[in-house]
Amino acid sequence: MTPQSSVLVVAPVILEREAELRSLLASMTGAPGLANPGNSLVPFRQLKQLHYARFVILDDQSLGDISSAYGLPQVDYPLSLAFVADFDGSADAFRTDLVKCAATGLQRIFSCCHGCVPGDNLAQWMKEHEQPSATMYVNWIGRTVRQVHEEDKLRVSLQAYLQRNSVTLADNPPAQIHQALRQFVAEEIAGGRLSLSKPAPTPLVWRVENFLHLVGVPLILLILTPFLIIYSPMFIYQLRKREKHDLEIDPRPKPEHEQALARLEDYDVTNQFTAIGSLKPGLFRLWTVTLLLWLLNYTTRHIYYRGHLSRVSTIHFARWVFLNQKRRLLFASNYDGSLESYRDDFINKVGWGLNLVFSNGVGYPTTNWLVLDGSKGEQKFKYFLRRHQLPTEVWYKAYPGLTAFDLKRNTLIRQGLENTGMSETELRQWMRLF
Repeated sequence: MTPQSSVLVVAPVILEREAELRSLLASMTGAPGLANPGNSLVPFRQLKQLHYARFVILDDQSLGDISSAYGLPQVDYPLSLAFVADFDGSADAFRTDLVKCAATGLQRIFSCCHGCVPGDNLAQWMKEHEQPSATMYVNWIGRTVRQVHEEDKLRVSLQAYLQRNSVTLADNPPAQIHQALRQFVAEEIAGGRLSLSKPAPTPLVWRVENFLHLVGVPLILLILTPFLIIYSPMFIYQLRKREKHDLEIDPRPKPEHEQALARLEDYDVTNQFTAIGSLKPGLFRLWTVTLLLWLLNYTTRHIYYRGHLSRVSTIHFARWVFLNQKRRLLFASNYDGSLESYRDDFINKVGWGLNLVFSNGVGYPTTNWLVLDGSKGEQKFKYFLRRHQLPTEVWYKAYPGLTAFDLKRNTLIRQGLENTGMSETELRQWMRLF
């Protein structure tokens, strides 16, 4: 199995070169915000391990909220450029491949940022400017870009075969149809028309780290349990005090902001989402959200890694990342369907989970007991989310037209094809996948 990794490079923009940077990024797209896979600056399709990528300028329009809500001085964080990528294999290998195929283009882009000068070791510069994810979600750990393409081609070929031979196969029992499909695929592979690559061995380092994480987090929680029990009354008191006094800031977003976001959406069955905001001041909120994201990262790594995040199954990749000494939080995801359906999914299925994390952000709709209300105030929540959303200048997807549901179905088709021990009931259920 090849596990997935991600990088998030953040660098402050040289303000005098902002217009040049935006022009460079725009030259990489076809439709607004949608990357041309073969663009001359960063030809994404040459990176065979790359699932998703984006360039986004972190222009946070909510910086003044901390003054409105708490009377604290506004911190004017520098305008920054973020590069986000989700890919198969290690980050070091990806950086090397990325620089190999796009060094000149990357140099032009990142030279618009402070600290990147011609002649730099670009891979090392990117590594030094990376921000680690507090929580990383992968829809299906181990499913590679190559597997996605191979399994989709397999499904298309099998469906075409079934249609061509519908009359011949109509009265055959499921086991006979299954055998005919297996023979067809074997001939297609032998003729070089199909390929079904075997998974690569799981890297030993990843297996060891994953096991240590699996047992280490519960062990740490077990050790901390007595202290958490003792602290819990004080935690509840501090939480309720803040929840009763924290100010909501959720006006309707400006029409021009909504229009700028809308023109970048719905060019594919999948969309991108990037949002940024400041954390509520004080150690209480910082420690709370840090602990919650640490626990969430455990669940995404060991529980929700086969096609769904709690009850939401439309997200391909997502991450929560602390910025600026943990004073701000960035959220980025790739999801299927419209923004409206995406937000409704979260509200209706995991609203309590949204509250756990996002209620620690300045201006979030008021929660009770950390998990109640908040996102359930639907209109307030949607305004809050849209107001913090950022336009994504360049967004790339390696398999346009395919949803997370499609990827899971295709994997199940392949697994069923390769399984020679299914019962008649299982075979009939497998046939319904076509």
